Amino acid sequence: MQFFIILFPIFCIFIVGFIAQKALKFDVANLSKMSLYVLSPFLAFKTFYTHTLTTDYLFYIGYVFGLCFSLVIIVSIWSILMKYSVKERCAMILSSCFMNNGNYGTPVLLIFFGAVGFDLGVIMMVLQQFVMSTVGIYYAAKGSAHSDIVNQKDVINKVIRMPVAYGAFLGIIFQLCHIPLSKSIMTSIGMIGDASIVVIMVILGMQLAKIKLTQLNYPKISFALLARMVISPIVAFCMVYFMPIEPVYKQVLIVLAAMPTAANTTLMSVQFDTHPELVSSATLLSTLLSLITLPIVLGLVGTPIPF
Repeated sequence: MQFFIILFPIFCIFIVGFIAQKALKFDVANLSKMSLYVLSPFLAFKTFYTHTLTTDYLFYIGYVFGLCFSLVIIVSIWSILMKYSVKERCAMILSSCFMNNGNYGTPVLLIFFGAVGFDLGVIMMVLQQFVMSTVGIYYAAKGSAHSDIVNQKDVINKVIRMPVAYGAFLGIIFQLCHIPLSKSIMTSIGMIGDASIVVIMVILGMQLAKIKLTQLNYPKISFALLARMVISPIVAFCMVYFMPIEPVYKQVLIVLAAMPTAANTTLMSVQFDTHPELVSSATLLSTLLSLITLPIVLGLVGTPIPF
């Protein structure tokens, strides 16, 4: 029961966005742009500035990029076999390859693994944010083309212009150079950055309000959910088996790999018009499905489930 209590506030935020969009008809694209270009860079800066970098990051960096690109390859192969367009393939990648390690993953880890799991969860949240700010933006921009002929230079330029990655790099530089910031400045940065978390989830609820279930492509969503909730933790298990880290850390990494689709991917898909109905649906359905799959994963990795 504690597991469901943890997740209840998350679903409440989705519902607020859903009701708001049905009643007031917001311009979701402009709200997404505001969150992506204004709020999220502050969150990236704060995250990288406040968490000390250590040599252990090398293992975790290799893991998070290795898992991401393994899933990208799997989804790409499936998309080619199914003869999906570039835009459809990119939407599938956004739906399958990026997990919600932040507002969903960290509270779950805190309950089931305690402080050890929470601390590693924060580190992985930082790295996942960086991956989404680079690889995620790349595929969102690549999928924004209105044909299968994609100008690679234009895609790279869109990635370069995204301020989230610059916020992360700036946070790293400030930390490594030991540049102090006053408490009032950090409070302001924190307030702006933390606001992006809730805004992203509200936007997801708004995007879901625009979806018609009869228009969903269930074969694509089904494979996206399979990749995110089943294939991802299996790949993670194979990767952590060879990593020289403590067993509890291996358990945490596998559980994180089984988290639902990151809400940020909806933000990217809306901003770049990369089949947002597919990505947002995968985000919602994977979050709902995780109520079943996460307890199973937690049981398989050897963690007691407090039901």
